Amino acid sequence: MSEVKLYGAPWCGDCVRSKALLERLQVDYDYLDVDQDDANKDKAIEISGRQNIPVIQFTDGSFLVEPSDLDLTDKLASLNLLTKTKSFE
Repeated sequence: MSEVKLYGAPWCGDCVRSKALLERLQVDYDYLDVDQDDANKDKAIEISGRQNIPVIQFTDGSFLVEPSDLDLTDKLASLNLLTKTKSFE
């Protein structure tokens, strides 16, 4: 199980952007498609209390909804999920 879970959908621009950032930063994450599984949609709403996506949940119980790249990077850094070799390139 990864330390990051991203609840999203393929048609969601913010989801695509956040996935690309996680991949660029080489952060392991689980992608949970809210369109393919109602349980994923229900869980995303339960976590955030909203229907907005992406919802990005971390193992410490915290989460971000529709984060900017900077906010997501800051959160990953605060959880020590980035290494010195990972960058914004």
